[in-house]
Order: sequence, then C-alpha cells, then structure tokens
Amino acid sequence: MIEIVATILIIASSTVLFGYWFRYSCLLILNTRTVRDYAGAVASANQLSFLEVQSRLRTPAATDFDKLRDLLDRDYSVVSYLLKHGTRSSEGSLETGMLAVNYRLMQMWYVATRRISTTTACRALEEMSMVVAHFANAMGERASAGAAA
Repeated sequence: MIEIVATILIIASSTVLFGYWFRYSCLLILNTRTVRDYAGAVASANQLSFLEVQSRLRTPAATDFDKLRDLLDRDYSVVSYLLKHGTRSSEGSLETGMLAVNYRLMQMWYVATRRISTTTACRALEEMSMVVAHFANAMGERASAGAAA
C-alpha cells in the first residue's frame, strides 16, 4: 500500500515539475529577442493581424476577445503553413514543437477562462499572439538567411 502511495506522489510531483519546466521554457523562448525583428515585415507582407491584436489587448477598453482569438488562429495557421512549406532550416525543431503545443494549450486555457476571468483570458490571448509573432520572426529570419545565401 505504501508503495502505491509513494508511486502516485512521485508521478504527481514529476508531472507538476514537467509542467512548470514546459511553461518556463516556453516563456523564455518567447521573451528572447533577436538582433533584428522581422515580425512586423512578415505581418505586413502576409496581411497578419497579430500586431493589431497585441495593441488591442493593451488598451483597457472592452474588446471582443473571441474576434481577437479568431484573428490569431488565422494568423497562426498562415504562419505555420509558411514555416512548414518554406525553407528547410530548423524544420521540426524542438522549440517550434514546444511553442505549437503551447499555442494549443493557451487556446484551451482561453476557452476555459473567457467567461470566468477576462484578465486571464486576455493573458492567454497575449501569449498566443507572442507565439505567432515568434513564428513570424523565425520565418523572416529564414527568408533573410535564404536571400543572403
């Protein structure tokens, strides 16, 4: 009996620690700045809305969060498609996979909290927009490296 309790405690604590590591790693990746930011150029070239969503989330006025989420989902699918079908460097990297999972988790967190806490839902949308911006920046870096080669 004591072995079962010990096993359950070990599994539970390992799961919690893995979740903490995952969130911390994703936030570190998203807060890392590159020498040149290509996100704005990629956004205007591909008619992406994540910069507008980020500015709307920073204003205290009431906004339609579901519309912002739809804009981010559209941007995410466009940038994901372009990353998958663009240049081959870093294709399928661990960082990209982690951020893709993080985006999906933030989508679920947004759906779970949008009616309960607008502040928490807003933070989820903010992090989703940061993932899209990171992917857009990565796409711009790849395009720039491909043009330089």
